[in-house]
Amino acid sequence: MSLPEDNSDNTKARPTLPGLAGDIAARSGVERRADGQIDVLKSAGGVRGLAESLVPGLVYLVVFTASGQNLTVALVSALASAALFTVARLVQRTPLTQALGGFLGVGISALFSSFTGKAEDYYLPGFFTNAAYIAVMVISVAVRWPLVGLIFGLVRNEGMHWRHDAARLKAYSLGTWVMVGVLALRLIVQVPLYLLGGQALVALGATRLLMGLPLYAAGLWIAWVITRPAAPPDSRSS
Repeated sequence: MSLPEDNSDNTKARPTLPGLAGDIAARSGVERRADGQIDVLKSAGGVRGLAESLVPGLVYLVVFTASGQNLTVALVSALASAALFTVARLVQRTPLTQALGGFLGVGISALFSSFTGKAEDYYLPGFFTNAAYIAVMVISVAVRWPLVGLIFGLVRNEGMHWRHDAARLKAYSLGTWVMVGVLALRLIVQVPLYLLGGQALVALGATRLLMGLPLYAAGLWIAWVITRPAAPPDSRSS
């Protein structure tokens, strides 16, 4: 006589969709102020996060131009600036996630550019990353789990209940499309500049900086505002 299988371990080990949603929200970095509005600066990583996002790309562009288009010097300078942020966080014992992620991103970009010998290829990995995020967001809307809802819903203490409210589901789908638009706009503007080659490098680098974290933060704020739940007349909106 065979004993019934004990599936308790398998059940515990099997990730659930709400659990994954909670993990996504926790890792998103989105924060809310005491007045219920989104804290755009903190959600973008604060002043340090902005610096960690913008400085390596700025260093790359400036050094490449100032050094007479010396690609090696520009790549080493960008990597060094990213490494400094990581070391600073290690010394201060603050969370490494953003700085380390930025360093890895710069490293991958440097590898691409170093391998091809083309300065514009420093920006190529970013296009693939944007395209991947667009695909994930579009799929999330298609399967009725819009990514913006997974993040904002938990930040607003709505949990996953919003999925059973047609109006909230529609709002979070629209918010997700806003973020898709932000990422798509980057590709629409930057890919043609990339295809022009080295002659458009300065323009490509400048638009990459302007359309990076600053544009993302603006899109995040717009998505937050248009997905704001209706509040009772006697309470403040969240």
